[in-house]
Amino acid sequence: MGDHATRRVAALFGARRIRRTRSGHYDLRLPDPERELLGNLVSQLRQLVADPAAAERDPSLRRLFPTAYPDDEEREAEYRAMVGDELRDSRLQALETVERSLAATRVEEEQLVAWMGAVNDVRLVLGTRLDVTEETTFDVDPQDPDAPLLAAYAYLGYLLEEMVEALSKGM
Repeated sequence: MGDHATRRVAALFGARRIRRTRSGHYDLRLPDPERELLGNLVSQLRQLVADPAAAERDPSLRRLFPTAYPDDEEREAEYRAMVGDELRDSRLQALETVERSLAATRVEEEQLVAWMGAVNDVRLVLGTRLDVTEETTFDVDPQDPDAPLLAAYAYLGYLLEEMVEALSKGM
């Protein structure tokens, strides 16, 4: 999402959602509807990621499990055998961290990093399904059947930027 679109989305939400505390923890100031949305999206993605065959069936998951050797099936199979489970497990672990801490109002840095990975993964899948490009605008007609998903995509981008900013302040 470009700077202009990010500023517009941030203006819609007003107060910051994520702040670093003096103790080094991170406050999560997410209203219940936002937590519910995140919980639903994360749960849906976890179900897809947990199914090893889903990446083959669902093209939107290819962004999460990209092909390393598109022109060499044998090397690709070796690569998948070597790192496939590890990549899937790390994504599942991040998604499960979000689910476990979804009601929390304060998290540690390790948890926020997991949140950032999970939110980014959800956003990648949504963006792929919606065919979002750099030219995509978020001036969406409310009658557009994709309007709710585009709004979720924009929100996730906003939340991701807040996470990056909060984490960078701790460095």
